[in-house]
Amino acid sequence: MTTTAARRNMKPPPAVLTNAFYAFYDLHRPAYYAFAQARLSTEEARVAVAHLFSLVADNWTSVVNERRPSAWAWERHTKVIARRSGRTPTPAQDISLLHDHLLFSIGEIAALTGTEPATVAALLAAADREAGDRTDRASLWTSMIKPGASNEARWRLAFRLRTASA
Repeated sequence: MTTTAARRNMKPPPAVLTNAFYAFYDLHRPAYYAFAQARLSTEEARVAVAHLFSLVADNWTSVVNERRPSAWAWERHTKVIARRSGRTPTPAQDISLLHDHLLFSIGEIAALTGTEPATVAALLAAADREAGDRTDRASLWTSMIKPGASNEARWRLAFRLRTASA
C-alpha cells in the first residue's frame, strides 16, 4: 500500500505518455462503445468500456511497449464483452459486426483491432462462409475485381474462389 508520503515522492508520468493515452482514448473509445452497445445493454456497455480504459490506463507503460497496443486493448475488450454477454463470438463474427452493422471500413477495423487489413479481409471472408454468404459480399467483390488488378485484389479473388468450393 502506498502512503501519502510515498505518493509525494513519486514522479508523475511523462506528459508524452499522458498525451498518448488521451489520444488512444479519443481515437478508440467511440468505436469500442459502439461495439459494446451492439452486444450489451447501454449501461453494461458503459461499464465495459470504462473497465477497459481503466485497465489500459493502469497498464499504459507496458501497453505502449507492445508491438500493437490496439491489439492488446482489443483482446481485453472482446473478453470483457464476452464475459458480460455470456456469449463468446468468433473473431470473424466480431469483424463482421464492425464491418456490416457498425459500418467501419477494413482500414478502420485494422487500426481498431491492431490487425493487418489482409487479416480483416480474411476474417470477413470467414464470416461470409459462416453465414452462408447471406451478405452476397463475395460475389460483389469478385465481380468488381478486373484482370490486371492489384496483387491484393488477385489474392482476394483467388482466396474466395478457393475457399468457396471447400
